[in-house]
Amino acid sequence: MQRDMNAVILSAIPRTQLTSSKKFSDMLDSPEALRFEIFSDTTNIRESPHFHTCQLPTPATPLDDGKPKRRISQPDETPTKKPRLLVAESSNVKIDVDIKMDDVVVKRRGCRRTVFRTLSLACNGYPAEPRRMLLPSRNILQSFVSSHTSDVFKCHSRTVDSFVTPPYACAYSNEAKRGGVPLLAIATEQGSVHILDTTKRKEWDCEPARVTLEPHDNGIFDIKWNADDTLIATASGDKSTRISSVETQQLLSILDGHISTVKCVAWDPAHRDLLTTGGRDGMLCLYDLRVNNISDGDEIAARSAVISITAAHGQDKVSRGRHKIRPLPRGITNIIYPNDRPHGLVSSGSFDGFLHYWDLRFPSDQSSKRSPKKPSYKPLFSSTMDPTTFHGARCRGITSMSQGSGPSAGLLFALGADSRLYIYSYPTLTPLRSEAHPNLQTNSFYVRLATSPCGRWLASGSTNQAGSLFLFDISNAGRIAPSYGKGDDEPISPTVRFRGQSGEIGAVDWASDMVASCADDGTVRIWRPDLEVYQNCLSNSEDQKWDWFWST
Repeated sequence: MQRDMNAVILSAIPRTQLTSSKKFSDMLDSPEALRFEIFSDTTNIRESPHFHTCQLPTPATPLDDGKPKRRISQPDETPTKKPRLLVAESSNVKIDVDIKMDDVVVKRRGCRRTVFRTLSLACNGYPAEPRRMLLPSRNILQSFVSSHTSDVFKCHSRTVDSFVTPPYACAYSNEAKRGGVPLLAIATEQGSVHILDTTKRKEWDCEPARVTLEPHDNGIFDIKWNADDTLIATASGDKSTRISSVETQQLLSILDGHISTVKCVAWDPAHRDLLTTGGRDGMLCLYDLRVNNISDGDEIAARSAVISITAAHGQDKVSRGRHKIRPLPRGITNIIYPNDRPHGLVSSGSFDGFLHYWDLRFPSDQSSKRSPKKPSYKPLFSSTMDPTTFHGARCRGITSMSQGSGPSAGLLFALGADSRLYIYSYPTLTPLRSEAHPNLQTNSFYVRLATSPCGRWLASGSTNQAGSLFLFDISNAGRIAPSYGKGDDEPISPTVRFRGQSGEIGAVDWASDMVASCADDGTVRIWRPDLEVYQNCLSNSEDQKWDWFWST
C-alpha cells in the first residue's frame, strides 16, 4: 500500500525536478519530512488546501526496497539554494544568481474532472465547477409590461354556454425559445388546442390568424412540442395522450396505457419518435411512435406503451383490517428529460418531495426474484432527503419542475404544494435550498414553473385569486450553499410580482424575449421587457393603468 502511495506521488512530479539537484533529493529522503503536504507543478509556492485537492500521506520512515523516495522538507530546516540563470539586457553574458527559497514545496498536478469525482463533489454540496457571480437582473424583470389590447388573447369556448374557457397548459415552440417566430400552443379545459402567434404588434392591430385543434373531448393538462416543432403531444383527462400534426392539423396517434388522468408528457430530445407520459395512476409510460400499433384498418393509430412502470413513486399505506383494500399509487406530477442525458428521466410525485432518476435503457431490476413476465422497475437513484419535511409536520408533493440552463445549469427547480420553491442539484438530485414569497400560493397541482431560455429567470404561477405572476432571478442560485435548518426563510433570489389577470394563474412558459401566463378568467397574457413604457407607467400611473399592466 505504501509503495502505491509513493508511486502516485512520484507520478505527479516532473522528471526534471527529481534529478535537478542532489540536495533536493537528499532533503526528500529525510525522515523528518512533513506529512500531508500539497503538491503542484510550480515550485517555491505554498498554497492553502482547496476542496478539490487530494492529500496523500507520506511514510514517516524510508523503505528499503530500492525505489526512490519522495520527501518534503520541514519549515524549520535550512532552506536550500537553487541557481537560476538570468540574461543581461546589454550583453549575452549569463549571470549566476543564487535565489534563497523559504521552502521547497512542489504542487500537485490538477485533478481530472472525472464523472465519479464530479458526482462525489456534488454529493458533498460542491458545484461541478466554479460559478461566476453575475450581476442581479431584477431591474430587467421589473421592466416587463403587458398591454391591454395587443398582449391579451382569449381562449374561445366550443359551446354556446360560455364565451371563454380556462386554459390548463401552454408551451412555446422550440424555435420560439431560440428567437424564431413565437408560436404558443394553449390547451384548454374543453380539450381544444389554440396555436397563437404572439409577435409584438402595434396597438389595436388585428390578432394574427390562429390555428385551432380539437384532439380531445376532455381537459388537457399538459402539452409539448417535439424537437422539430412538427408534432404536438397532449395529455388529457380521458386517460390518453394524443399526437397531432401542426402542418396538417390532423390527429395521428392515440397513446393508451393509463388507467387514470394523464398529468404530464415529455418528448425525448434525442429521438423524434420517443416520448414519456406520467399519470395520476402513478404510472410512467414510454412510447415509440414507430411500433405497437394496435389499431385495425385505416383508423387512427392506437399505440401501447413500450415500457410501463407502475407505482413509480410508491403506494399509499393501507391500514390492516378484515377487508382487503388495494393500495392506491401516488400520482406523477411532472417529468423531465435532462439536457445532458438523453436516456435519463427525472420524475416528481404528488406525495412527497423525493425526485427519482430513471435510466430508460435498463429500467428493470435484474436482481429481483419476481417472475420475468412482471419485471420490477426501480430508479437508478433518488433524492437523499425530502426537503418539504423541513418546513412542516408532514411531507408535501411537487406540483411542477423545470431544469436550469446557462448560469443555472446543473440545477433543478421544483415548486412544492407548500408554496415554496425548492432547488435541487443535478445529477445527484440533492436538495440545496428553498425559498418562499409571502404572496406565493401553490396549493394546487395546476400551477407550473418555467425557466427562461437564457437560464437566468424563472416564472411561476399562483393560486391566489389576485392573478399573480412571479418572476425569479436565478442567475446566482447555484452559488448558494446548503442551509437547511439554518432559518433560510428570507428569499435568496430577487422576485418580482405582476398582477394583470383574475383568478388562479396556472400555466406559464417563456420564449426568447417574453413570458406567457394563463389564468382562470380564460385569458392568456404576454409580458415583454420595455423600459421606456415601464418608466412612463411609474411617472404617470393614473393615466397608464388604462393601457398597461406592470410590476407591483
